[in-house]
Amino acid sequence: MFKNKKGNQRIDSLIGNGSTVNGDVQFVGGLRIDGHVVGNVVAVDEKNGTLVVSEKAQVRGKVSCSHLILNGEINGPIAVSQYVELQPKARVAGDLTYKTLEMHPGAVIEGRLIPMAGAKMVTPEAPAQEV
Repeated sequence: MFKNKKGNQRIDSLIGNGSTVNGDVQFVGGLRIDGHVVGNVVAVDEKNGTLVVSEKAQVRGKVSCSHLILNGEINGPIAVSQYVELQPKARVAGDLTYKTLEMHPGAVIEGRLIPMAGAKMVTPEAPAQEV
């Protein structure tokens, strides 16, 4: 079991650097991908599935989990029921459905950002008009 810097997310499984998985991956708990996955990556428990995709990792397929920390590349639609963190080298080619999104400068999304129903939307206030 691995822990991230914050110490609150468990990583139970690892697809190591240099590894390639051809086919769908279903995981429980936490999964870190340092290699390549050609297929869908889905958390079995959609309320407690943390996926970490590192800087040189690639996923080509659909991704579905509760928490996503992305610093690599995902080509396909993404559905995250809780929290997404797009780190500076994150690359997304596909639509991203999310509840809470944190996007660092440098992250790139080629697709739509779709807030989930019930997500808290923060709307900017209109600037004050001078009289």
